Amino acid sequence: MLSSSPSLVCTGEISGLTFGDVLDADGKVRSEIYLTSDRVKHGNARTIFLNTLIQQELTQFIVTKTLRDEHFPLFSTQRGIRCSFSPNTLAQHFYWLFKNAGIKGASSHSCRKTFLTSLASQGVSVFVLASLAGHKSITTTQRYITTNDEVKRKAVELV
Repeated sequence: MLSSSPSLVCTGEISGLTFGDVLDADGKVRSEIYLTSDRVKHGNARTIFLNTLIQQELTQFIVTKTLRDEHFPLFSTQRGIRCSFSPNTLAQHFYWLFKNAGIKGASSHSCRKTFLTSLASQGVSVFVLASLAGHKSITTTQRYITTNDEVKRKAVELV
């Protein structure tokens, strides 16, 4: 999995990804993945932007796959290359990954919280964060953002 970089993609969106979503016509990992409204939570079509690190990690992952049919799931299960994870099974997988890594209380949404909080602490507008997260309301996005003393210290130094 893409463990070294947080993501704004939900487990339902990850479980539904295919090689065709991620690879362009030349077989290279795209910098943007467009998800239609029927494939995302709450039916709001959106574009997922992939940073360079994620693109590199996906490239390394994909070269390990022998069959890359555009309709096959990007992340297949032990049942075969045509079988994708269900969103629930993928969420459980994240739970066990975090638990085995000794990270208590983490869930599949922890990556979204970390991603949004990190960007917010760097001054990214809540409107941009909401768009990246696929939220219609910034109120929803604000629930994901946490703060700490270090962020507060940096904030007062801006004045």
